[in-house]
Amino acid sequence: MGQLFSKKNKDVFFSPLNMNNPVTVQVLGICSALAVTSKLEPAIVMGLSVTVITAFANVVISLLRKTIPNRIRIIVQLVVVAALVTIVSELLKAFAYDVSVQLSVYVGLIITNCILMGRLEAFAMANGPWESCLDGIGNGLGYAKILVIVAFFRELLGSGTLFDIKVIPSAVYEMGYINNGMMLMPPMALIICACIIWYQRAKHKDLQEK
Repeated sequence: MGQLFSKKNKDVFFSPLNMNNPVTVQVLGICSALAVTSKLEPAIVMGLSVTVITAFANVVISLLRKTIPNRIRIIVQLVVVAALVTIVSELLKAFAYDVSVQLSVYVGLIITNCILMGRLEAFAMANGPWESCLDGIGNGLGYAKILVIVAFFRELLGSGTLFDIKVIPSAVYEMGYINNGMMLMPPMALIICACIIWYQRAKHKDLQEK
């Protein structure tokens, strides 16, 4: 049990949540961060979907890594990911249809998500199933963390709601407050991501480029 939660495995899991975050440090997965973060609900669903798919794909590829011919490894990875994405997409349509409609084509585009393909190629192909599972969950949650932060500010400041529930009191609007419609536009997601990157690099000096 101690070996399962060794210091190395803890680093594999926790590093993507902060010091090696796939969005703010590796600068991956930015496109979907711009597209699905105008509201909290689809951002959370997208983040969890990527987490589940990355974890399962990592485990499958790790189990198959010694039997996959090198020349077709990318094709095998894509087939595994495509199968998992199809399953997740059908589950969303069955149990969360409204969110599925909001996410539109972006669930399908998880197949080509650079975070996912990067972890399969860089980690799952060289490590065991348990470590690969931790890596997949860690990177998925690191991605989801940024999506949730961006979506929180965009929905709050752009619509005055959270989970479509009005949270800014009417008295504030009566005093002249107006929702910032620009927050609902994709470029604002990029600006918020940039602010998060600036904050993280200012806080952690070792992330700053020499």
